Parts: sequence; structure tokens; C-alpha cells
Amino acid sequence: MIEKVSFASVRPARSLDLLSQQEMASLATTDQDLHQLFRRCALAVLNTGGDTDDAREVYHRYEDFDLRVVPESRGVKLELYNAPAQAFVDGVIIEGIRNHLFSALRDIVFTQHKFSSQAFGQASPTEITDAVFRILRNADVVRANHPPRLVICWGGHSISRLEYDFSKDVGYQLGLRGFDIATGCGPGAMKGPMKGAAIGHAKQLNKRSRFVGISEPGIIAAESPNAIVNELVILPDIEKRLEAFVRLAHGIIIFPGGAGTAEELLFLLGVKLHPANAGIPFPLLLVAPEGSAGYFDQINAFLTSVLGEEAAAQYEIICGDAVAAASRMAKLIKSVRRQRINDQESFSYNWGLVIPEDLQMPFDPSHANMAALKLHRQQPVHELIAELRRAFSGIVAGNVKEVGVRAVEAHGPYQLHGESEVVGALAELLASFVDQGRMTLDVDNYRPCFELAD
Repeated sequence: MIEKVSFASVRPARSLDLLSQQEMASLATTDQDLHQLFRRCALAVLNTGGDTDDAREVYHRYEDFDLRVVPESRGVKLELYNAPAQAFVDGVIIEGIRNHLFSALRDIVFTQHKFSSQAFGQASPTEITDAVFRILRNADVVRANHPPRLVICWGGHSISRLEYDFSKDVGYQLGLRGFDIATGCGPGAMKGPMKGAAIGHAKQLNKRSRFVGISEPGIIAAESPNAIVNELVILPDIEKRLEAFVRLAHGIIIFPGGAGTAEELLFLLGVKLHPANAGIPFPLLLVAPEGSAGYFDQINAFLTSVLGEEAAAQYEIICGDAVAAASRMAKLIKSVRRQRINDQESFSYNWGLVIPEDLQMPFDPSHANMAALKLHRQQPVHELIAELRRAFSGIVAGNVKEVGVRAVEAHGPYQLHGESEVVGALAELLASFVDQGRMTLDVDNYRPCFELAD
């Protein structure tokens, strides 16, 4: 039986003075699109610690969940109906979850009111970068005068215990060295580094730890914020979420994962390989326990065969040694600090990086768009990277996002076409993800949402 709290009234711990009277009123109106968007994100936050990554299952379990925004002169109040019981202790909402709930409200309202008139799909690269900055600044994630110490950790939510424990070990070593952690905020390789770093910070008596979770509405129900996240920000879509990671990062560590992790890696390689970014230090380590060394062997073989040796030169692989991984990252971030000082670049937001426009533009993973992807090498490498990134983005949607799952059920698996060598390498990599149970948490019932043909 699913336990629920029939009614709860919740106020923010601090006055939500970022909301104007007009903004609060808009959330209390009959704008159903905005209400449903916030309802889904709020449910994901309240469902922290849930046992499924199927967004539809979450929505079905709590189909009677609802909420009401009540504007008050001193701020705003939320009334919750039939909320997940695990978000409460003795009838009182858990403090971290309360903060996340109002973070979701803040981000959705800010994006709606500041950018609703601006069609992101038609915005220029400069406008998109500025919008990402303003959303992060509004969330108090961008902070001036902080030294470079934010390490982004990417990796799968569906990983083995061995991989989870190793990601925690790496996080512990990073925490001992004073690094803050940002992840996609979910379970698995997103939770492990944060949990380890929290222990490392505690050992060093560091009381100002930052554990930043960066999500977007389409994925948050499948990857609810884990219990370690103390700063949550929700970007409008996956492309802006990825740009936020890259602009905030001082270094990135990638642990084993599935299609989503491959999408993130490709996005970053598309940035690092852009000629305008040559010479800008951007540490990238691929890190795994010794027992999973073969995972990155597969990734490396795929990238080398499809994109060439130049792509493989953009990262280092470290297996089985958490101390070496953290020490190497610490050394590389020193070069980031020197470059930022020499170029008078901000520590908090990397304006100097050029992100190619085709990586910034939102991609709709419809069956027609997936079938139209140009998966061949008769094009510039950065364009192929963008097409591959879109392919993995569509597979993520078909695996765990409500819209994608429904589309696959209605129209069958996505069809991907291209050059035989590219499609063959992609098929081999995806087959390994399926065999290793890296696509979803429900491994036994997983059916591929894609088919490949040359």
C-alpha cells in the first residue's frame, strides 16, 4: 500500500522574496500548463528515495496528488494533497525536501516570467547562454569570489553496487581536498560522489559544503533529488541543463553509466573540440573501479572509431584508484585557476567557452526527428558529435521520460539510420548498455526503445 499524507500546509524556511505579487498570483490562476509543470516537479521532489525511474509509474501512483499555491503578503504558501509520506517525519515535511520544493517553484516561476516571451528554439547562442546564467544566478548557484572547487560528477543512475561504492570513494577523496560536488541530483553515480564528499568535508570540519543538483522537468521524476543535495536548480530542458554544468564546472569526472552519460560525454567533447576553445583547460577524467575498466574500454573504442584519435585525447581514464583520480583532478584544477586569473575570467561562470549552436538548440526526439539524424562521417566532426548527442538524448527519452515512453509505445522503437561503420559501432555500444543493465532500474522488463539499421 502506498502511504500518503492527505493534507499539509508548507511555507518556505525563508521568505521567497524573489516572487512578486504578480508572479505569485499567476501560480494561483488557472494556467493549467504551468500548474501541471510545477505539480510534476513537486511530486518528483516529494518522491525522493522512490524505487522506480519510470516517470509514468510515479505519476500513476500519485495520480490524486495535487497542490495549491496560496499567495500571502509575506510570501507564498503551498497546500499539498495526498503527497508521498516519505517526505514527512511525524507529519512534518523534511527540511531539505521543503527547500527543494520551493527551489522548484522559484525556478519554474522565474523561467516562465522572464523568458516566456523568448522562444528558446529561436534564440541566439548568446541569448541562451545569458538565460542559463540568469536562471543560475536567480537560484544563487553562481557565486562571486569563490575559488575554483566545483567538480561535476556524471554517471548512471542504474549502476552496480561496486560502481556506486567506488564513486563514493572518489567523492570522499574529493571532499578531503575541499572540492564541492555538482551532479544530476539523482541516485547511483549522482548520489555516490556527494555522499562520499559529505564525509570528506565532515572530516575536514568544513561546514560550507555545496552539493548542487541540476535537473530539468523531463527527467526529474525519473531521477528525484537525492538526500545529499543542498542546492537544487531546474533548467528548462536538457540542453540548458548541460550548458549549466559546463559553464559552472572547474573539472568533470564521469563514472560508468548508460545512454544519458554518453549524451553528457558527447556534449562535452563537442565543446572541447571546438577550435575556439583550444588552449582552455577543462579537466575531464573517466573514472571507474577496476572491475568496470572494460566499460571505458568500450567507450574509448567507440569514440576513437567514430570520431578519431583527437576525441580520445580530450580525456584521461583512471581505473581502480580513487586517490589518484582526486589527486589528478586537484592538480588539473590548479591550471584552471591560473588560466582564469590570466584571462581575467570569472571563477563562477565560464563565459569564455564557446558552445556550438547545434549543441544548444533544443531537440525534440520525435520518431521523424530520430530517423532523420545524420549518423555518418561525411560531415565535420562537431556536427557528427551533435547528431550522436541527439541520438542518445532520444534514447534517454524513450527509456524514462513520460513523453518518450508514450511515443515508443504508440509508434514502436525509434529507427536510427546511418553509415554502416558508425551505426555498427553505436549498436555494439548500446547492446553492451542493455546487457549490463544500464538503461533503467527495471532491468528484467527492459525493452530497447530503438532499432538500428545502416
